[in-house]
Amino acid sequence: MIGEETRTSWLAFWLLAGPILLGAVHIVFSLYLSRRHLDAMLEALKNSRYIYIWGPGLRNQGWFGGFVLINKIGGMVLWPRAYIRIGDVDPVDIKTFPPHLKRLLQIDAVMLFGSAIGVLIGYVLVKIG
Repeated sequence: MIGEETRTSWLAFWLLAGPILLGAVHIVFSLYLSRRHLDAMLEALKNSRYIYIWGPGLRNQGWFGGFVLINKIGGMVLWPRAYIRIGDVDPVDIKTFPPHLKRLLQIDAVMLFGSAIGVLIGYVLVKIG
């Protein structure tokens, strides 16, 4: 039979490994988005000041630049109010942003926040127990 300490050690392992694995999947998914859909996202936000200034430079920085652009675009599309207020994004671009790309960015954000919350919960549970 499996002892109590063995069972709790496996539970602790999966509480910490699960969110870390989800974070790794988030990174891979962001790289996939940067390789397959970044050009369409940049085209959809062509009137936005941030994309006009930083888009071409970050696009040519390899995988890291694509990763930064995907995360920045995700923030601008999913939470546009602050970016509209400071003038980084055009409100018309946000309204006409393709729904399928927005859904992919939502999936990416859920994976990011899910892994962060999971790591926090796992840390607290391991420290308590």
